[in-house]
Amino acid sequence: MLKVRLTIQDGFSLVGLMLAVAISLIVMLSLGVVLVDSQRGWNIMYRHTYSDVATDGYVARKEFDTAMRRAVSDSVLLDDDGYWVEAEYYADGYSTAVDRYVRFYRSDSNLNAEYGRLYDDGNGGGKEALHVRTVCRNVTDCVFKRVGRSVQMILTLDDGTQANTVVSTAVLNN
Repeated sequence: MLKVRLTIQDGFSLVGLMLAVAISLIVMLSLGVVLVDSQRGWNIMYRHTYSDVATDGYVARKEFDTAMRRAVSDSVLLDDDGYWVEAEYYADGYSTAVDRYVRFYRSDSNLNAEYGRLYDDGNGGGKEALHVRTVCRNVTDCVFKRVGRSVQMILTLDDGTQANTVVSTAVLNN
């Protein structure tokens, strides 16, 4: 008599293998969707953070704060409508008299800062502009206000794709 021995081999069946591949495919597609969505969100955040509007707003705020914090409090002049602000300050720590000025104003769609020196001409003094710097572009609105012992700038920037409003308040030096 011939004896036939059947051996059972451990392994994957075709159905089990197809099920494992289907589950792996679903997991990989889900991870792909999450990664693509994360990359898209990161790109949007990056464009908002490093756009011209955001960087211009940061630069304008820093320059305004720096200039106004050096200003002598009783020498700040504001336009009645808030379109410009002018402040006088000491050129350096060794100056004995207020001898410099800065004037922030909007011209077209730019925020400009005019830096100059004050001098005594025998007729009450005068001003000489040393240089004018364009602080930022894409300005749609800019208003300056006096708030107690500080000066406030409300600056709205818009480049057509993004708008940003910067509010900066600087406490005056003296």
